[in-house]
Amino acid sequence: MDDHNSKQPLLEEEEEEEDQVPDLISTARYSFQKLSNLSFFSSFVADDEDIAPIDSFSGFLSAFKDESSKLWYLAGPAIFTSLCQYSLGAFTQTFAGHVGTLELAAFSIENSVIAGLSLGVMLGMGSAVETLCGQAFGAGQHDMLGVYLQRSWIILLVTGVLLMFLYIFSLPFLLLIGQTESISRVAGKLALWMIPQLFAYALNFPTAKFLQAQSKIMAMAWISAAALALHVVFSWLLMLKLGWGMAGGAAVLDVSWWFIVILQLMYVFSGTCGKAWPGFTLKACSNLWGFVKLSLASAVMMCTNILGWTNTISFGFNAAISVRVSNELGASRPRTAKFSVVVMVISSFLVGLLVSILLLVFQNQYPSLFSDSDVVKEVVYDLTPLLAFCIVVNSIQPGLSGVAIGAGWQGLIAYVNIVCYYVFGVPLGLILGYQLNMGVKGIWYGMVAGTVVQTLILLWIVYKTDWNKEASIAAKRIKYWRRESHAAKAKDVEKVINQAE
Repeated sequence: MDDHNSKQPLLEEEEEEEDQVPDLISTARYSFQKLSNLSFFSSFVADDEDIAPIDSFSGFLSAFKDESSKLWYLAGPAIFTSLCQYSLGAFTQTFAGHVGTLELAAFSIENSVIAGLSLGVMLGMGSAVETLCGQAFGAGQHDMLGVYLQRSWIILLVTGVLLMFLYIFSLPFLLLIGQTESISRVAGKLALWMIPQLFAYALNFPTAKFLQAQSKIMAMAWISAAALALHVVFSWLLMLKLGWGMAGGAAVLDVSWWFIVILQLMYVFSGTCGKAWPGFTLKACSNLWGFVKLSLASAVMMCTNILGWTNTISFGFNAAISVRVSNELGASRPRTAKFSVVVMVISSFLVGLLVSILLLVFQNQYPSLFSDSDVVKEVVYDLTPLLAFCIVVNSIQPGLSGVAIGAGWQGLIAYVNIVCYYVFGVPLGLILGYQLNMGVKGIWYGMVAGTVVQTLILLWIVYKTDWNKEASIAAKRIKYWRRESHAAKAKDVEKVINQAE
């Protein structure tokens, strides 16, 4: 790969005023900067390899073809990886439906509420690695990627210890939010068995973002495919053939996630990442609080949009566009980053539309995959048109969230998500569902309305973005975090010298 440092006037070592360093922690200040068209940087010089301005339709088609190939090179394996990892829980849920209706309900509750919340927190906090690693890799600062990865491991393992209490006390928690006692008891027991999966999340998501930033997605795809194949075989064997039921399903799901984690770590430690993995270092323990704050903003952004996890194809675009935007901004190619966003929006919408059409065509057949109960099949069939519309709406939103991750807007998007879901979507859903007696459909209508508003706001933010300014912010961010790490290293050296004296 070319040495981007030789092309980066913004990354040269020079004295800077302290107030020019972008504030990664103050969300309110950055939100004001983001929504303003006024750049707080005096100048910007784009990289020579940035795409030229497009002034014709034929030029647009040519650029679209080139960028689409780059996007799909990342999105294809990312979609496949996302499908495989989502299918781990989906297949377990499918087998649970054949164990019994109570078991199906219990696993659905545990998977969506307990594990779903934990997944959202872990996946979101891991997105801090996605921003910093992606932009550092684009700028040629490969040696910092391993430091960011180790910081995220530390933070997410501590987070896992805190989230473990949710698993331990899941029974009273589920009863508190209104679940029936029979379902809560089975789900609570299942949650205790799923604690190993929680800590697999803590290591998996930062490692996955670390590999994504380097475009090493094919390795993740092969690992996930192998895990899924083994998972299906052993889930059938333990849950149905040997009659272990939910205990067997939990054991296989735990082992499957740890299988993914161990193989990913072996891949990282094998030397295939080059300078990106310099080995374990104490620099990872420096400036953890700043990293925690960026991670928390990411977690809030992801948790308020966890419904999109069901749309695994869109999450493939989420991963791909995050890599493209972060790499291109880090390499000072703002026009390329902007055009990549345009290609992503068009492509993800078309794919979402295609999936929705297929779902409607086969709405009589696919409910049988999840349950033998005629009542469950009827409910799924009735909700399919709404699900199809929801998929179309959600086809773009995860990709836009990926843009936010790549550019480092997590704090701003967290505010947008909170307002759209909890100030608008959830109250509307409760009114439609309970006050107007529309039931499940009413609640879902409210959530979809919140997603529509959120998507429109995100599109407006992207449209108003000054991409030259974002490239400048990325350069400042890279220098800021690198300076923090070098400062920490200098302090360690000074400490050793003092001890020797």
